[in-house]
Amino acid sequence: MTVPETPAAPASPDPDRPGTSPAPPAPGAPGVSSAAVVRPDGPWTHREVAANGARFHIAEMGEGPLVLLLHGFPQFWWTWRHQMPALAEAGFRAVAMDLRGVGGSDRTPRGYDPANLALDITGVVRSLGEPDAALVGHDLGGYLAWTAAVMRPKLVRRLAVSSMPHPRRWRSAMLADVKQSAAGSHIWGFQRPWLPERRLVADDAALVGRLIRDWSGPRLPDDEVVEVYRRAMSIPSTAHCSIEPYRWMVRSMARPDGIQFNRRMKRPVRVPTLHLHGSLDPVMRTRSAAGSGEYVEAPYRWRLFDGLGHFPHEEDPAAFSAELISWLKDPEPDR
Repeated sequence: MTVPETPAAPASPDPDRPGTSPAPPAPGAPGVSSAAVVRPDGPWTHREVAANGARFHIAEMGEGPLVLLLHGFPQFWWTWRHQMPALAEAGFRAVAMDLRGVGGSDRTPRGYDPANLALDITGVVRSLGEPDAALVGHDLGGYLAWTAAVMRPKLVRRLAVSSMPHPRRWRSAMLADVKQSAAGSHIWGFQRPWLPERRLVADDAALVGRLIRDWSGPRLPDDEVVEVYRRAMSIPSTAHCSIEPYRWMVRSMARPDGIQFNRRMKRPVRVPTLHLHGSLDPVMRTRSAAGSGEYVEAPYRWRLFDGLGHFPHEEDPAAFSAELISWLKDPEPDR
């Protein structure tokens, strides 16, 4: 099922905040569809690309080497609205995609295991006509970026991950670290059938707003920003599709497919890697994320943002973008 494309309401960037655009309108407003929420006007352009048996919505701007931006939960491509103009100005082709089942991408009945979702990502790289890409992933997008770098190394030029450890590190922390298991309690809660989806969309997705605020550091998002994510989650089937990857990650731990995936991820990452993390992240503890470098046989840089929570790219977009662009332009990133 796809979200039908209709023109978004006209909008123009805020002159006082370079690299931003007004929040998309809410679906249900007179003359506004769900597509207007996930395809707002801005300095970018919108289109769809086919990859791995599905169609994916992307927003893109700029010319140069491809940087593919991967969102996490409970967000969609718009989370990268600050980084896209900065990357384009720095000489990169910035593309933010909606993951399978989210935003303007197809909501398929299956295909939410990390191996298939990683093939979605590398398939989009090919569909864009590029030989490779620098992958930048946050949260679940980071988990999938790690996976893609292992599964299709020739298509990944560089890897930048925020707020997510390597999948093997994530698995061991969730199973062996009581504090991390408690911090990720929402993931355990997702294992119940149907109830999590209903809770996510109840009261116009009020839970999404609470999660984003609770997971942020002291720099809380504006009400307008939170409303955008609530509206995007309210699009039919989005809640179910958003939860399915987490169900696989837990339920497969003792199954042959999960054990095989965990073994496959033993293969080291062999591209330069930037690992970004907020010191106050309440969802993924710093202790859990640190140490992922043991799975990287290439230059690896760890950057801890003091005073930021789970969304450093939104909480301090200028610092995040500067760190990312500096590293992308560095011809010899240090270990």
